[in-house]
Amino acid sequence: MSISLPRHRSRLSDPEAGQLPVIWTVSVSRLTGLLGDVIPEFDRRARIVPINLGFEEAVDVIGQRLRREHCDVVIAGGSNAAYLRSRLEVPLVPIQANGFDLMEALARARRIAPRIGLVTHATDVPTFGSFQHSFGLDIEHRRFVTREDARDCIADMRANGIEVIVGTGMAIDHAEQVGLPGVLLYSADSVRQAFEHALELTQTLARSGASSLRRRAPPKRRDADHALLGDSAAMQQVREHIALYAPYDSTVLITGATGTGKELVARQLHSASGRRGRFVALNCGAISESLLEAELFGYNEGAFTGARRGGRVGLVEAADGGTLFLDEIGELPLPLQTRLLRVLEEREVLRVGATEPTPVDVRVVAATLQTLESLVDTQRFRRDLYYRLAALRIALPMLHERREDVPLLVSHFFRQLAGTDAPLSAEALARLRDYPWPGNVRELRNMVDRLRIHWQQQPGELSLPQMLHWLPELHAVHTVPASRATTPPGALTAATAARPDADALQQLLADCGGNREQACAQLGVSRTTLWRWLREATPG
Repeated sequence: MSISLPRHRSRLSDPEAGQLPVIWTVSVSRLTGLLGDVIPEFDRRARIVPINLGFEEAVDVIGQRLRREHCDVVIAGGSNAAYLRSRLEVPLVPIQANGFDLMEALARARRIAPRIGLVTHATDVPTFGSFQHSFGLDIEHRRFVTREDARDCIADMRANGIEVIVGTGMAIDHAEQVGLPGVLLYSADSVRQAFEHALELTQTLARSGASSLRRRAPPKRRDADHALLGDSAAMQQVREHIALYAPYDSTVLITGATGTGKELVARQLHSASGRRGRFVALNCGAISESLLEAELFGYNEGAFTGARRGGRVGLVEAADGGTLFLDEIGELPLPLQTRLLRVLEEREVLRVGATEPTPVDVRVVAATLQTLESLVDTQRFRRDLYYRLAALRIALPMLHERREDVPLLVSHFFRQLAGTDAPLSAEALARLRDYPWPGNVRELRNMVDRLRIHWQQQPGELSLPQMLHWLPELHAVHTVPASRATTPPGALTAATAARPDADALQQLLADCGGNREQACAQLGVSRTTLWRWLREATPG
């Protein structure tokens, strides 16, 4: 089958900037005509390219086109969608029949003949038992996975006296080949819903920072940007764990203090996993509980007052086929912990206001600077979810525990920010190596950024007096107490340490020069927890 498609160069789709998102529809048989009827309704909101192919042919053509063109989301239905989902490097939104579609299709089929066969793909099975019983319909339902399964289902139904087939486009094709009339399960409304979800998906991923949805960087460049640097034994062990765990779908729990690079580890796990979907990140402590539920799980139209028309795709669905990174997982509210556990165990997500779950293939990587065990003991975190998340674990060291990596990191950040090697004297580099780094690698990078800005105004070798003038916090070099040095990453938490009073918090902030990152590191709590403590400690 040949197709004629307009050629266009890859570009960044940004609806907020006035550039339309690019949607490719993939279909065969009856669904192609239905898509053609609906596409004109959305051509002002998206750039829509029909691809009238299926399965292997569609994968080959899409793969070739993605090398020279850009696509934000693919829309497909039934077994075609199930086949493409794990084989494409772009997100896929399936066309899904709802209960009204089913009732309408069965009513049309009943006008043709009394004995009805319903043939659907295993991932597209609407609930119809009560409807069948209420209206006394004689319906035989079969599910298929492969094209051969569908053909066998139709042949068996025909042999058993079924007179009309309701189903996906493939099922109808097979039915008509053996002389049975067919009624398409999907409706124009289900196609419209898929387009709305596809448009929402582009916006959701843009908000989450998953810019790779719109433009994928070459793999080598992406890996370099997200490299884990350090030759210390501790970092060698981290890299070994990443290489060992990446190919598996098991959840991973990353522990470590703020600024140690937990998201970098999560990205490395995703890059090395071979998963074709997106890396989607969410900070569980940065959003209120009321908004977090909709952001994470999505919602259906009319789920609550103010819910947007067409509903909204959640980040769990947006990460389908890829990796969902949940930072500060200890801040996830208990009611949402229950819902996340269901996603992990059932591999499906139930949107707010929905009655039917959506199957998802997503790997969850969680991160925490708290000890989840202590939160479990105080009943602030579900024990079953903790064990599910901690199937595999990676602990990140504090920077002061791998001081030998400081010169390498300084050199890397200076080249990254200034485009040249770090011009530091031996004494200046030694002072950086001896600094306790309460903010870890993030603090180091921020200091190097400040250093290069001053250095660019006064080029030349950076002496120790110059560096101390530009980085006055280095005057506070001291040895990390043994009790802190031997504490596992993230062991000091809001749950295990006594909460400081208002005066103690203010004094700690003053001692840290107002640096909240440094204060968080010393307290062993998240930025959200510190912010909440400070807010509660402030009258009015």
